[in-house]
Amino acid sequence: MRSKLIILILILAGIINGSILIPMDNTQNNHLKAYGVAFAALQEEISVKWLLNYRGGSWLMPDSYNIQSLCNIRGVTYETVNAAEEVQIMSEIQNSNMDAVMLEKEPKIAVYVPPSEEPWDDAVTLALTYAQIEYETLWDAEVLAGKLDEYDWLHLHHEDFTGQFGKFYASYRNAPWYQEDLQNNVDLAARLGYKKVWQMKHAVTDKIKDFVQKGGFLFAMCAACDSYDVAQALGDVDAVDQVFDGDGIDPNYKSKLNYDRCLAFENFTLITNPYQYEFSSIDASDYAKLRGAEQDYFQLFDFSAKYDPVPTMLTQCHTNAVNGFLGQTTSFHKRFVKKSVIILGEVPGADEVKYLHGNYGKGTFTFYGGHDPEDYQHRIGDPETVLDMHKNSPGYRLILNNILFPAAEKKKLKT
Repeated sequence: MRSKLIILILILAGIINGSILIPMDNTQNNHLKAYGVAFAALQEEISVKWLLNYRGGSWLMPDSYNIQSLCNIRGVTYETVNAAEEVQIMSEIQNSNMDAVMLEKEPKIAVYVPPSEEPWDDAVTLALTYAQIEYETLWDAEVLAGKLDEYDWLHLHHEDFTGQFGKFYASYRNAPWYQEDLQNNVDLAARLGYKKVWQMKHAVTDKIKDFVQKGGFLFAMCAACDSYDVAQALGDVDAVDQVFDGDGIDPNYKSKLNYDRCLAFENFTLITNPYQYEFSSIDASDYAKLRGAEQDYFQLFDFSAKYDPVPTMLTQCHTNAVNGFLGQTTSFHKRFVKKSVIILGEVPGADEVKYLHGNYGKGTFTFYGGHDPEDYQHRIGDPETVLDMHKNSPGYRLILNNILFPAAEKKKLKT
């Protein structure tokens, strides 16, 4: 009798207090800021359930005046549900390809970004700022000093880890910003005890790999994806033309490539010509350009929420067809993707992977091709994207899925 009374009290309390449902289907007014509300709830130590495959990957949390106010201020759609409605929701989830994942604690986020101002912006920092999600920045000195141990999640800004300064030599070698970037890197490498910039950058990739191996979550976009694995495959081998470092390329570099060191890619070839705006054969930008903006899109895979919760989290969206967008590295030729890697999104009928995920050690990495999901061909010097005009962007949602993914209960991340 006592137990039945307790259950009745709990049900009545649920009816009075209820829960907040933040829908992420097409009823949502501002998908991107909704992620920031979920993040804020975690900061307030409010338990948040991520309802995978339910109405586009919605969130359910105990009713809170502060969260309701935050939704109203930020223009985020929410619904209040009583105990009976919540039971119905959970029953639907239990009996279909859906799942409820508890988010435990907000991750501490770092963005690897140069301290100097560059003539292009970064989609991840734009998304974080717009969603009002807190993050900190660090650069080579901090990475090499072991500061990554203080963070849970790391985003790699559109960096060239090969030490070729973005392969911008042909078009921008006389531009003041390029010359300043080159000198800043040369000075930093010398200050940190490296003779060459590429040696410093390769050492940085080793530190990042150690961060992942110990349980960190790595996210990269555009050129950071393939230039990272190029640097890893090379190790201490010089494959940088003399216009970048003053001496020649190791003539035997091809036989010294070690693909076992790479996170995502294998069997690729390098492009060492300093006048060619490309790092390796991994990138499939040329194919995307042939399709053009009107025909370019990629498709997200459907995963089993109960058996594959991690890829399901990373692909939560209100549509499974996402507009394509270019970048220095737009997408990845599938034939160079390691078999152990999970493909999250690809171009239908083509040899192109746009979005992938994998495990390394105790951690994970996610690579996302392209520069800006809402600017098809974002050029150097173009103004930054105003996300208030793209508040329901599917492409930007994929970035923000990665922000909340590390907050999931650990037993789900290990499945």
